[in-house]
Amino acid sequence: MTITIPPELETRIRGRAEAEGVTVEKYVERLLRADQHAEEEFVALAIEGITSGEPFEVGPNYWESQHRRLDERLKKTGIQ
Repeated sequence: MTITIPPELETRIRGRAEAEGVTVEKYVERLLRADQHAEEEFVALAIEGITSGEPFEVGPNYWESQHRRLDERLKKTGIQ
């Protein structure tokens, strides 16, 4: 397979591959496998979240409450 990428990105990829002591092909393969693993982990966590605890109705009041809680937490940290 041949792909065309901008020269600055190619330079970055070659530099990263060289720093890790692998070929560009191996480096890209490693990135793709890590991406696949992250996606699988995300799906597993989403399923775990969906199946955990008792279900409850989510409506406008729920989201307003969540926004208030977040605002309070942010005020305590000084982040706004």
